[in-house]
Amino acid sequence: MRCVRQTLIALCAALTLAPPSARADLVETVQRIKPSIVAVGTMQRDRTPQFRLLGTGFVVGDGSLVATNSHVVPATLDNEHFEELIVVTFGSAGEQKAAKVTKVGSDPMHDLALLKFPHGVSFPALTLDDGMHAREGQAIAFTGFPIIGALGLNRATHRGIVASITPVVLPTEHGSQLNPQAIKRIREGAFPVLQLDATAYPGNSGSPLYDPDTGLVLAVVNMVFVKGSKETALTQPSGITYAIPAQHLRALVESVR
Repeated sequence: MRCVRQTLIALCAALTLAPPSARADLVETVQRIKPSIVAVGTMQRDRTPQFRLLGTGFVVGDGSLVATNSHVVPATLDNEHFEELIVVTFGSAGEQKAAKVTKVGSDPMHDLALLKFPHGVSFPALTLDDGMHAREGQAIAFTGFPIIGALGLNRATHRGIVASITPVVLPTEHGSQLNPQAIKRIREGAFPVLQLDATAYPGNSGSPLYDPDTGLVLAVVNMVFVKGSKETALTQPSGITYAIPAQHLRALVESVR
């Protein structure tokens, strides 16, 4: 009896200490993903702070392009005070470097934008899903800059599952519940988005949503645009996170090429 008890104790200890294989896979995937993650913001020398973080971006295409949400990129810059659109990149040792970028592509319907590094500058690019291959219940992860950099420019990773694949516009009982953005979305045509069982924060806008095992980018995390259409009938924010399927970003990249 004593021998059996000792065996059970040893078995429980082994199960407790042994990390799940999925966790080991994610550890490796994060290390591959992080070099492609950049901070998107603006730089202005005569303000404090000089760099203002607006969201997350990630490298795509030939390595010279950065994908993010369209709403992350300012519509105009304060040229009178020399405000510039900037991304901050990170070296292998975590060293930070600012690069001035230009917007070269935009898809307002899907809230996507493409920025371009200066000539000759490139970084490892992430691979984009070429269709809607995400499935409900599938494990996902995303890496970005939560809470608009309040905790510093540290790339943080969150994980969860695809809770639902749902239309971008939430059905309403009365037309009065629809705001102009939702009405526009209905006229342009609704499209499916990923609803996530994971918490993202405003700084995560533009983060890549990827498969924890392969690193394949399934979607782009969105914190503002989708909520304006999806939850317009709600009186209080739900805290649900959504993501735009990567097939729309892939089409934008190909159009820029």
